[in-house]
Order: sequence, then structure tokens, then C-alpha cells
Amino acid sequence: MTRAADPLAAGALGATLPPLLIAAERVAATVAQGVHGRRRVGTGENFWQFRPFVAGDATARIDWRRSARSDQLYLRETEWDAAQTLALWCQNDAAMAWRSDPALPTKAERAGLLALALASLALRGGERIRLLDGANANAAGITAGNATLGLLAAALGRAGPGLPQVLPPAFSQIVLFSDFLDDPTAITAWLGQLTALPARGLLVQVLDPAETSLPYAGRVRFALPGGTLETTIARVEAVRAAYRAKLAAHQESLRRLCANAGFRLLIHQTDANPAPVLLALHQALSGQ
Repeated sequence: MTRAADPLAAGALGATLPPLLIAAERVAATVAQGVHGRRRVGTGENFWQFRPFVAGDATARIDWRRSARSDQLYLRETEWDAAQTLALWCQNDAAMAWRSDPALPTKAERAGLLALALASLALRGGERIRLLDGANANAAGITAGNATLGLLAAALGRAGPGLPQVLPPAFSQIVLFSDFLDDPTAITAWLGQLTALPARGLLVQVLDPAETSLPYAGRVRFALPGGTLETTIARVEAVRAAYRAKLAAHQESLRRLCANAGFRLLIHQTDANPAPVLLALHQALSGQ
């Protein structure tokens, strides 16, 4: 199913960006208190840990001072500190602007919150940020070297509805935010292009709670936001179990295509606290 673009969706999201940015910084600050550096072994100046010498290790890496205090040889490891590029994309169309209850954020608002909070954490760690634009093949995004988090937020509000038409830099980490309720063919093809880079990352499926539970009863008319497709179900409760089973099967297919591409799938509901999924994102990208 192809979604129709809604020219008002970007403007509606843009109007919420100042409070959205403040909320993202708060969530990032909360998560940052409970996480540490990336803690990956690699070239760098910051000491990380000693570990026992094993066959095949370079003898030049042995720390003789530490080894002299025991009967075992030890290597001195430093923390990986080369900046990487974190490429972000948020679906921005009429379907993402939907919510089942005025008290809930829209899916686009929650996706934007998570993307900005993740960008904030990455910037604190010295990473480069690139926002992938689905509407303009010439707009490869912006990086932390020449933009603030506020400019990233503004660019997020202008993002187009489709999948990115530009690929991220090689060896980058990619996080895509969407409800991923469409036919997975397009995302499968897009992920397939990344094998030559290479790249890795996550898909974050952002859903309204009504989309996971189908809580309605009686005769209900359903319409695709921003589109012409609609259907009426006489007794929604009669199809609830089948609907949930179909959603579970769809999510399992997303997990399989993620695994085939070296990605992971995270699922988040807009009525849930955003901090746990942000922490899970941070840990996954950090290899924890």
C-alpha cells in the first residue's frame, strides 16, 4: 500500500518543534545519567581496561608494568574514539500524524522526540549526525560539524514522506523511525542497498496503542489518513484476534528482514515512556 503525502503534515510537526526539542533534551539527559561511553576496543588515547594476553595477541601491546604484578601477561586496551556518522530518518506523512486520543502524541511527534534525543546523546559522544531526507535526492542531510541540534529539529520538520533517496555514508549507523505498516517490499529493497557500504542499525516501529490492540467495538469505519482507502467493519470485536495475529506476523517479517540486513527491530508505543526505548537504542548502537 502506498501512502499519499500530506503537505500539511510537515507544517504541523514543525509547529511543535520547540517544545519537542525541549522534551527530547530532557529524555536524553535522563538516559545520559545511566549510560557511559561507547566502550569499544580500538585506537584511542583513553585507557579502558587491562585484559589477559592470549595466543595471537601482538606482544607490543603487553603492559609490562601491570604484568609484573602477577604471574600473567596483560594487555592495555584503549577505548575506541573515532567519530562515526549516525544517520537518522523519520517517516513524515499523514499516517504518522495520526493518534487515537488527543492526550497522546502523534506517531510523528514521538518519532521526532526519539530521533532528536538520540541525536543529542550522539552529539555528546562526539558523533556526526546526518538526517536523511526522503523527499529530496539532493538533500543528504546535515552534520554536527555545521549544525546545532535545533537545526536538526528544523530539518526534521521539513522531511519528506518517502524512504530516503540518498544512502548514508559507508560504515555509518542508521536508525529509521516509522510505523512500518506498509508492505515491507520497499524497506527490504532499501536495506538491500546497504550491503555494499557496509552499514548497520535499527528500525524503530512507532505505533499508536489502538493500532496494536484494536480496542474498538461495534460498527466502525476505518480510513487511511491522507488517502482514499476506507472500509467499514460491522463488528470489530469479531476480527480483533485475527487483526492482532496479522500484526504479529507482519512484525515477525520485519524482524527477519532486519536480521538479513544486519539490523535490529525495536517496537515502541506512543503511550509508553520514551526513555527505555532510547536507552535500548543507545545500547544497541554502542554494541552493549
